[in-house]
Amino acid sequence: MAETFRSSIVACVWDFDKTLIPGYMQEPLFQAYSVDEETFWRAVNAMPERYAQRGLSVSTDTIYLNHLLTYVRHGIFKGLNNKRLHAFGKELLFYPGLPNFFKTLKTDIEQRYAEAGIKLEHYIISTGLAEIIRGSAIAPHVDGIFACELIESPLPPHFEDQCEIEFNEDAEVSQIGRAVDNTMKTRFIYEINKGCNKNRSIHVNAPMRDENRRVPIKNMIYIADGPSDIPAFSVIRNEGGKAFAVYDEDNPKAFEQCDDLLQSKRIHAYGPADYRTQSKTALWLQLHLTRICEDIVEEHHRTLSKSVGSVPQHLHSPKSGAHHEQGYLFPAP
Repeated sequence: MAETFRSSIVACVWDFDKTLIPGYMQEPLFQAYSVDEETFWRAVNAMPERYAQRGLSVSTDTIYLNHLLTYVRHGIFKGLNNKRLHAFGKELLFYPGLPNFFKTLKTDIEQRYAEAGIKLEHYIISTGLAEIIRGSAIAPHVDGIFACELIESPLPPHFEDQCEIEFNEDAEVSQIGRAVDNTMKTRFIYEINKGCNKNRSIHVNAPMRDENRRVPIKNMIYIADGPSDIPAFSVIRNEGGKAFAVYDEDNPKAFEQCDDLLQSKRIHAYGPADYRTQSKTALWLQLHLTRICEDIVEEHHRTLSKSVGSVPQHLHSPKSGAHHEQGYLFPAP
């Protein structure tokens, strides 16, 4: 039956900081270099206004990348490269139940709906650093990571005319390869939707019929922690998907933010950042993934019924004088 099903992919799309881990992923970086985390972020928060005084407009979501590279140039983050960032990922501690919950969800859905060929994919979209996420315990359980990238050994001028270009993987990071802000997260939702991440020949802005999209947004659940994810929540809700917010149980302010999101109809529900099997959050996600899968099965059965058509039936005439010949109705001679 599986080959008759289209759009049989379901996706959980996850934020990272304060959604999967209690704090910010850069914490091991600050600890390794004995840098005060609060001082760094306080400076980052002050930068947009300082630059505005110079007549410059900067991204409040990604200006921290520039400040991080300034720390590298000034020798505070001496020797920082992608290899070290990857190693920092191994030090991250996740909320209860993770990363096993990712595997449990995937196994449960794919076993229960094996006949329908339904697959569950996990994606992470973050304004944090992709290399730290790649080095973390969650990485083996995800199908894609969309986050900020830093470059070491930048390509030199006229690199296209050179036969060999030296690459030193131990060089320090010195350029921003990709900056992801909270608005850009919506772009990656559409990349997943259209399958750009699986087929690089598909451009995210190219027109595509709904039935040809790899992961319909109505088959997605977006999970994040707060108001900064409103653009992504809105896209998911408006296209028929589910939006779910999580909060740290030790932080009353985080609970209040989630409730505000619910009252303003930005999300469908919220729960604690606890992913153990019987937690409210785990149960909600399991329930709504199941409902998405049931909708897929029902929709495809309807489509299949229409395409196959009805079976020919024997006809009976209420008129006298008619007779049947090999199951077909003929008028009386």
